[in-house]
Amino acid sequence: MTITKQSCLSSRRFLFDYLLLFLLSTAALASIFSDDAEISGRNDLFREILRDEAVERLHELGKVSDADGYLERTFMSPASVRAGNIIRGWMEDAGLRTWVDKMGNVHGRVEGMNASAEALLIGSHLDTVVDAGIFDGSLGIITALSALKVLNINGTLGKLRRPIEVIAFSDEEGVRFHSTFLGSAAVAGILPSTALQISDKRGMTVQEVLKKTSIEITEENLLQLKYDPKSVWGYIEVHIEQGPALEWLGLPLGIVKGIAGQTRLKVIVRGSQGHAGTVPMSMRHDPMAAAAELMVLLESLCKHPKKFLNYDVHCNDISVESLSTSLVCTVGEISAWPNASNVIPGQVTFTVDLRAMDDMGREAVIYELSYQIYQICEKRSVSCIIERKHDANAVICDSELSSNLKSAAYSASKKMIGEVRDEMPSLMSGAGHDAMAMYHLTKVGMLFVRCRGGISHSPAEHVLDDDVWAAALAILDFLETNVN
Repeated sequence: MTITKQSCLSSRRFLFDYLLLFLLSTAALASIFSDDAEISGRNDLFREILRDEAVERLHELGKVSDADGYLERTFMSPASVRAGNIIRGWMEDAGLRTWVDKMGNVHGRVEGMNASAEALLIGSHLDTVVDAGIFDGSLGIITALSALKVLNINGTLGKLRRPIEVIAFSDEEGVRFHSTFLGSAAVAGILPSTALQISDKRGMTVQEVLKKTSIEITEENLLQLKYDPKSVWGYIEVHIEQGPALEWLGLPLGIVKGIAGQTRLKVIVRGSQGHAGTVPMSMRHDPMAAAAELMVLLESLCKHPKKFLNYDVHCNDISVESLSTSLVCTVGEISAWPNASNVIPGQVTFTVDLRAMDDMGREAVIYELSYQIYQICEKRSVSCIIERKHDANAVICDSELSSNLKSAAYSASKKMIGEVRDEMPSLMSGAGHDAMAMYHLTKVGMLFVRCRGGISHSPAEHVLDDDVWAAALAILDFLETNVN
């Protein structure tokens, strides 16, 4: 084979062109893949922590229960203490300094670049109702810790402009002592010292329950739990919606504009205990029959408040109109003594949970309900005692925090699905939250997360993994935008 000069030049030119094309292609591909890799790497990191790990932690915490076969964690129960220890470990994993206060609240804090600056508090509750779902309360704690863990891994946690503190409140549901917000009310400084002497069904007081877990609390150091309002910038909370609006709208996140006011009553009806077979019907003073009539009365009043309330005597027409759309009333617990099938009860006790957006209207309903209860009890020759166990006024969320949370929710949704056509909705909350107590300390903002069917306080409670991710991304964006 003869190799000419021309063929050598052609070969060299071919090799040169090939090499140039290869280098250009490699550079272009490297540029493309480096950008994709960076985005993918960031998304993989965020997905791994903000979704996968967060969901795993929700399920792990959902297994920490005082009951076999269902989830139950009440104030400072053994399972509640175990859950607090687990959460404390996750706080430390996120780079936070941790401690447990005298009311059993678990705290995790990072000082940032200015330890003396006003702190942003983020929180929710670790206790549950009986036969609970795994997202109520826990979601708000875990998404906050996931966002802070990302900042810690990225090396920006210590560069925050102000301190961030995550609080896992020990009691919000009020199941054990029928007095909600024991944890957050103590931090906000609105928990009365008398709350330490409230007893549970076994006769143990709040103070005794805390002592059993090696926490010595007195009236004096209860007051010391209150945060100085000047040291707090604001409070935000992530929570499942516990309603169907977001699912109906097809959106993962919504902004809370306000929380309904709430009153809890305990009604005690006392009559004459007797033999079920020997006391004639005409001679009975049956508290069970009286209680049944009182419950039907409550339902009628709350379904049709306009039929019972007088504009001039009770409240103005605006309050009555508000009640027509927001008033809800529930009898959630009932007990009888001696609770035997062949005995006319001597006493029946039941609870009333009453909520409305309008505080004046709510008070009007309680006034009218109390009046009607005493009238019925007198007619039936039984005695009635009405005890107010809990009151919380309606709360309006801070406009600035709400606006910032709205922007963060929009940004998170856009990162996940690209174009977002719908504006993040603003919703009212009919359920109570720790934000109601914290409102007495500082401005508050809340983010709602879609839950399937609007079902809550049930093992059927469910949040999509990607919706958990969206919530955590929103908190991360909020921190990066407003605190970093």
